[in-house]
Amino acid sequence: MSKFEISKESGQHLRLASLVGNWEGNTRTWFEKDILADESPMEGQMTMLMDDRFLNYEYQGVLNGKPYQGKMIWAYDLGNEKCQCSWIDSFHMGTGILHSEGQATKNGFEVTGQYGWIGIPEPWGWRTEIELINPDQIIIRAFNISPEGDEAKATETIYHRVI
Repeated sequence: MSKFEISKESGQHLRLASLVGNWEGNTRTWFEKDILADESPMEGQMTMLMDDRFLNYEYQGVLNGKPYQGKMIWAYDLGNEKCQCSWIDSFHMGTGILHSEGQATKNGFEVTGQYGWIGIPEPWGWRTEIELINPDQIIIRAFNISPEGDEAKATETIYHRVI
């Protein structure tokens, strides 16, 4: 049996596949440390792609009264033993793609990437984590990381599986 087949039966790919389904919840957003800017409903759909190699997460919600949508592709790279994610959305990312890499955690996955734009001397970090609370509840959090290493919660979505 290959590493990939084993992972689908009892490893990280099985954990990714456990997220497949429809999700509803609320997202809280912060633009400044500890100052809640918005709390709005969120809907997400998760499916597996390419023979269960990748998790496709698509979501739509409202932020400050304006609709937005996003997509993340999650992977577990068996060869490098790393979790990976590429993320786009119509609000936070503008016209860019954020690529992140990290590790599986005790209760999910955690990845970190960098973003910036012309005029910012040093890039900022963005850490995303998925925490599996139980089969029907997950929390997706993201944190801004300043060039100096200070972290501040940016978003938190608490989801419940829609049956």
